[in-house]
Amino acid sequence: MYAWIWRKLPFGTPGKLIGSLLIVTSLLALLWYVVFPWAEPLLPFDDVQVTQEGGVPGDPVDGEPGVDGDDPNLDGESPGDGHDLPYDTDRNNTPPPSPTR
Repeated sequence: MYAWIWRKLPFGTPGKLIGSLLIVTSLLALLWYVVFPWAEPLLPFDDVQVTQEGGVPGDPVDGEPGVDGDDPNLDGESPGDGHDLPYDTDRNNTPPPSPTR
């Protein structure tokens, strides 16, 4: 097929190279501006569903901050979200790098 297209393009080698580039550019533009926008709603890449223990997306879990007014940020407490780091992030505890020789 590609050999047939190459043989049918006019104006010798320079014309064939320019014609090939025009065909490739046209196909890429057709895909980018017509085919991909048409197919995007049909693809499942944006269909993300995160469920809680109840299995219903967006349902709050009992004891979760913000449910029933128990947000620790509103009480002046530290936001203990259960993801506290077991090390200090305020200062760097790593030794200085060894000098290069």
